[in-house]
Amino acid sequence: MKIVAFIPARYESTRFPGKPAALIAGKPMIRHTYERALSCTELSAVYVATDDDRIADCVHQFGGKAVITEKAHRSGTDRIGEAALKMGLKDDDLIVNIQGDQPLFQPSVVTDLVGPLVGDKAIPMSTLKYKIRDKRDIQNPHHVKVVTDRDGFAIYFSRYPIPFCRDGLPEGVHYKHLGFYCFRMDFLMQFTSLAEGELESLEKLEQLRALEYGYKIKVMETLHDSVEVDVPEDVQKIEKILRAHYRARP
Repeated sequence: MKIVAFIPARYESTRFPGKPAALIAGKPMIRHTYERALSCTELSAVYVATDDDRIADCVHQFGGKAVITEKAHRSGTDRIGEAALKMGLKDDDLIVNIQGDQPLFQPSVVTDLVGPLVGDKAIPMSTLKYKIRDKRDIQNPHHVKVVTDRDGFAIYFSRYPIPFCRDGLPEGVHYKHLGFYCFRMDFLMQFTSLAEGELESLEKLEQLRALEYGYKIKVMETLHDSVEVDVPEDVQKIEKILRAHYRARP
């Protein structure tokens, strides 16, 4: 069984065109993400899945591997499905989806992510959650929230602050969904063959497709948040974090 990561990346973006190639501390954002993925010990290979030659060229220039896909994919996972097929992966291989706009993710989150599928062959898919500390994030629609059952399987994902707390906001009950996924290859092929779900269409959240069709998603809690780049202004935020990190190093 192989564990292979794909980083979906498209050039066109309404809020941030060319985002994967945007320079952060002198390096393209996609390179930051790719190099962090390479440091994940569970992964046997890392690829960027893209529909644009400009991104593929950028990846090749820093020595990375890229797979060109069709443009008309509904989501990053659908793009990864095509790329995984092109690479000839087997049904029992595990496919990890790492979002390209999370250049500072902690490699250990991949350990949290793949663990359930390595340990239990009945689980088709997993993802991550992080306990929200800043109450402003609860109301932010860019930070997707998730609620789970007692066994850690997803009940729902929403841009709305779920659960809604009628009597106020107690501490520690809201979880941010981190956009990392692990699929079994055979389930990934099944998932990408499904028609778009109604809830998926409304919330613009691809993981809701699995729930609408009755599949379970194991949600693992991680202690590490992952800062996303949504708009050009976020680049400065990432660079500030990097500067603080290097100043703190001995």
